[in-house]
Amino acid sequence: MTRFIRVARFRNSLAFKVIFSTVLLCMGVVWLTGSALYAQLSEGIRKVKVESSVAETRSAIFNAQYRIILASDSEAKAIKQIVDDIIVNSPSVIGTAINGREVALLRTAPTPKGKIDYQRTSNEMLVSSIPKELRTRVQKDISTQWSETVIQYSDGSTVPALAVGEKITIPKGGSYEMYLLFSLVSQNATLDLLSRSLFFTGLALLFLITLITSLVVRQIVRPVREAAQIAEGFTAGDLGQRMQIKGKDEIARLGTAFNEMALSLQDQITRLENLSRVQQRFVSDVSHELRTPLTTLRMASELIHSSRDQFDPNIARSAELLVAQIDRFERLLEDLLEVSRFDAEVAILESVEFDMVSLATRCISDLSLLAKERGTTIELSYSEEPVLIDADVRRVERILRNLLTNAIEYSDSKPIKVRIVASEDEVAVGVRDYGVGLEESSAYRVFDRFWRADPSRARVRGGTGLGLSIALEDARLHNGELEAWGRPGKGAHFVLTLPRRAGGEVLTRLIRLQPEDYPSTIR
Repeated sequence: MTRFIRVARFRNSLAFKVIFSTVLLCMGVVWLTGSALYAQLSEGIRKVKVESSVAETRSAIFNAQYRIILASDSEAKAIKQIVDDIIVNSPSVIGTAINGREVALLRTAPTPKGKIDYQRTSNEMLVSSIPKELRTRVQKDISTQWSETVIQYSDGSTVPALAVGEKITIPKGGSYEMYLLFSLVSQNATLDLLSRSLFFTGLALLFLITLITSLVVRQIVRPVREAAQIAEGFTAGDLGQRMQIKGKDEIARLGTAFNEMALSLQDQITRLENLSRVQQRFVSDVSHELRTPLTTLRMASELIHSSRDQFDPNIARSAELLVAQIDRFERLLEDLLEVSRFDAEVAILESVEFDMVSLATRCISDLSLLAKERGTTIELSYSEEPVLIDADVRRVERILRNLLTNAIEYSDSKPIKVRIVASEDEVAVGVRDYGVGLEESSAYRVFDRFWRADPSRARVRGGTGLGLSIALEDARLHNGELEAWGRPGKGAHFVLTLPRRAGGEVLTRLIRLQPEDYPSTIR
């Protein structure tokens, strides 16, 4: 496993990508250059061999024809002796490692009866060594013709060769073809040596290119890798690392700029952390300090409220407003205290096993009076009973109450549907209303603290502006997720997904965020 991780890191390395691409491109260039050079050299070597062989063949055939013509008045035996001298006793060599030539005199047409057959080959060379295609060209054309072939001997040995031939006429014997076959062993050995030399030269060149590229890339990538490590340290909270600067080149200027940026970020982060701590302490201190006078105000307001029947109607109404506003102020104070706990990262879970269906039923029952005042109803559907979950029941209940209260506030007297879906590892709760809805862009900001889609409407509807933000924090504290969808005039849909066991993870979404029609079976 460790080896695979190292290989993956190496493949994701910038140095590896640069070196690999450079070597790959250079390999293509070396291959093309080597192929072109080899083709040119091999063509030159073969061309020289062909030209010299054709010239030698023309000279040999001319001399043979001249000697035969001079002996035209002699007897057939004398002509045969000359042919044997030309063919059998000609300078020729048998073997695969030495340059040489073989000679063949082949009849063009069958020998008439009573005539001497002058067909001969040197050194027991087989007639099949002469390609049929070459013989056809020689028979049709008076010029010298050539072709590559393989010399075959009667003992089974073979030699690569170049066959060159012309027509020749023997007095009192008819038309013949004379061929000289030149060994290509030396030329093929030269080409093999050339091919191996080009191959090993290309390998050496690729090795040198790889070495040079590695050295150059290392000089360039090392500062980049160092900057990446420092940036990762910044992410982990280590703000004191800096790049080492050597020289005055572009890399040095990059390091200087990076260090200045790091120093600026460190100052900004430190300042923001101090400001955040001051704000958190302020909120926490103010919230705690307000609880004592708030308790006194609540006791006084409840006393006044209990005697409101004895007051003037206007004063009685003022007493009712006083109690309502103190309730609202107390809720805001509790929300601020909870926010300060989240900011200070001291919020903890007190997990117990409970039934999500029973909890949702109780929340709906508690909010039924508010729903009735708003002219709406809440319908609950679920596939199984009970749905046990190991979580902080107080926080989960707060999430459900915030979602239900939000749906009631913006339902526009239309029904609200709540759906519970459970799997082996997750539990999802969807709250769907068909009221005023949300803008598509607002679904991403609805969980921001104190954010409202319509500030003017917020004066009539809604609470402190912290409910959904706290609900999201509660969900994430469980390793869960809270998502929102909405469209103007089509309502909104909030989906809470939690792991069924404390410390678990949410791997699937059981309820689709973009809503469809909920099941008609209501329990």
